[in-house]
Amino acid sequence: MESSRGRIMADMLEAAENASPVEAVEAVTRELGAALGARNAAFLIADLSGRALVRLAHVSLDGAGAGRRDGDEVATVIPFDGGPAEQALRSQTVQVVARSGRWTVLAPVTDRGEAIGLLEMILPDEPAAPVLEEIARTAHMLAFVVIANRRYTDLFEWGQRTTPFTLSGEIQRRLLPGSFTCEGSSFTLSGWLEPAASIGGDTFDYSLARDVLHFSVTDAMGHGVASALTATLGVGSLRNSRRRAAGLVEQADVANAAVAEHAPVPGSYVTAVLGRLDLRTGVCALLNAGHVPPMLIRDGDTRALQLPGNFPLGMFAEAGYLAGEITLRPGDRLVVVTDGMRERNAASLDLPDLFRSIADLHPREAARALADAVLEVSGPTLADDATLLILDWHSGHSENRRTSGGADQVRASTAVPD
Repeated sequence: MESSRGRIMADMLEAAENASPVEAVEAVTRELGAALGARNAAFLIADLSGRALVRLAHVSLDGAGAGRRDGDEVATVIPFDGGPAEQALRSQTVQVVARSGRWTVLAPVTDRGEAIGLLEMILPDEPAAPVLEEIARTAHMLAFVVIANRRYTDLFEWGQRTTPFTLSGEIQRRLLPGSFTCEGSSFTLSGWLEPAASIGGDTFDYSLARDVLHFSVTDAMGHGVASALTATLGVGSLRNSRRRAAGLVEQADVANAAVAEHAPVPGSYVTAVLGRLDLRTGVCALLNAGHVPPMLIRDGDTRALQLPGNFPLGMFAEAGYLAGEITLRPGDRLVVVTDGMRERNAASLDLPDLFRSIADLHPREAARALADAVLEVSGPTLADDATLLILDWHSGHSENRRTSGGADQVRASTAVPD
């Protein structure tokens, strides 16, 4: 069995490397399907809305296939409906569907909690447990194939975009981290951005060091390209300082000067919450630069964290900055939002009650549930970006993660109720 497994893995890697980046995933799924005797194998990528999957196919212009097209490429959107596909991603478990004498297996393609999509395999016979384990394992490996090859092509991101981006939306997209979700042994983090009709300059970011987690949520003044460019100054400065090992106060000082000097519209500014979490101790330093206060959810209760007051970045070039800190306890959830989560009709949301209702959800699903709640009362299009970052603290940084198929299933959300 181990020899066979190693051969499958080696063949998949060879197929991925020999194919072009555009064809690598298709080559790997073909190889896997042949090895497991599948009638069909396909990869379905999660779309950028987080509310659907997208089936990518390469067909001739005269061939069959309905969906969004770009030359011979076809992207067909499959909305979540609470069915097996959504169940597989949400619970991070393999789902098997028996229909018309064949078995469809849906396996999460996930890495460090980032739900990239699903591996769909149609088998002629009911799969035994060892076969399902093999499919889950290879679906995890497929995640690395996708991550490696999407650096070289726009195909995957084209498929994920249900609606076209504006120029400001394109700029904003480039400011976000490569993965919206990250699982560590001591924490789970997920961010989300629900864009406004005219981009409002929101961003979130994070970076993991050996013993420290850095994170930020920012909101640039205004809308459109000018706001996106101001956000670029703020995020670029914060990243540059962070990569020089600067502390939160120095990061804020440098970003304040950069936005004040270079903002495309004089007087522009960026509100921000900057965080630095010591993964060994749970001590979290926080700096609030004119932003909505972060919220701590502890033992079912929600409170806004009282931090030293600071001006937004770029408002006053000579402003000084102060940070505060809190020691997180296992089970704590820290939530940082932008004012788009609280504007107009969204201000009527009872956030403490909403937080209680999603307390058992993985931050990945909790973020989407919060965004859905804002869209329900303020949508379908928002007047301002609504952005949030959710951080769950577990402790145990010195321990290894307990994962299966790229996810910690103990911390995954439960399946969608039937």
